[in-house]
Amino acid sequence: MNDLTVTGIVLKAEPIGEYDRRVVLLTKEKGKISVFARGALRPNNRFVASTNPFVFGNFELYAGPNSYSLSKVEVKDYFESFRTNLDLTFYATYFLEIADYYGRENADNIGLMRLLYVALTKLSDESIPNDFVKTVFEMKAIMLEGEFPEISPSADLPESGRKAVTYVYQSKPANAFSFKLSDETFEKLEQQVDIICKNTFEREFNSLAMIQFAKQT
Repeated sequence: MNDLTVTGIVLKAEPIGEYDRRVVLLTKEKGKISVFARGALRPNNRFVASTNPFVFGNFELYAGPNSYSLSKVEVKDYFESFRTNLDLTFYATYFLEIADYYGRENADNIGLMRLLYVALTKLSDESIPNDFVKTVFEMKAIMLEGEFPEISPSADLPESGRKAVTYVYQSKPANAFSFKLSDETFEKLEQQVDIICKNTFEREFNSLAMIQFAKQT
């Protein structure tokens, strides 16, 4: 068996049998991979907390004939605020769902993983509006996949909004969130990005529905 260490983020986790857990990671080295955490559902097991969604860190794996198994986790961030704030949970889960949608095994998903980590970090910052982080994350994720269309000249988007789109396109994931718009311009940009998302994603995201429901209540 071959040992392997990857840097990644837990996208989702589900029980396998009575005590084990199947974890999906988005990693810098291997793209999206599935990993089995043996005994992770047993009380006081060392993997109980470190295999939850949002966890970012280094994961030591060993490769069996057909799958990876987890041997050790060095957690760098649990993103605990997402477990205590329901609104943040919806937004953060939406980001994980998009990363899961675009992630591919053994693909070059370094940009997507970095974008996801930066977005989760920005979401944790109370000074940055959640919808701003969401809109930028959506734009950059679609851009990284080469699917972001040109916004029509006739679209109701001011020049500053169009420059923001160009800025996000040209920026590295770490810098994509470093711009400001007036509330009116951002609202128009958000509307355009919503349309693009509906035309781009070939599935519905449960967490997006929860975000929209929470805004209406």
